[in-house]
Amino acid sequence: MIKVAFLVKPNAKSSAIGRSEEGQLWIRIAAPATEGKANLALILFLSKLLSVPKSGIELVSGASSRFKTFSVDLAEVDWDSILENK
Repeated sequence: MIKVAFLVKPNAKSSAIGRSEEGQLWIRIAAPATEGKANLALILFLSKLLSVPKSGIELVSGASSRFKTFSVDLAEVDWDSILENK
């Protein structure tokens, strides 16, 4: 089980993941930040991106913040490889 933090930007034209020059992972998500829609869309996006079932991803902190931390049921994630192939 790993924890990963993201800066999230809701209401984007399309969903995407990237990394800032400072190394912070970010996700643009094409869902509104109302009634938990963006949080659910984030879990679905991460599930598909990491090939993990939705039940293996949990929002640990930041439910109403742009800075979110997720717990993912994986031993490790090679973010460089994922970002290269996005």
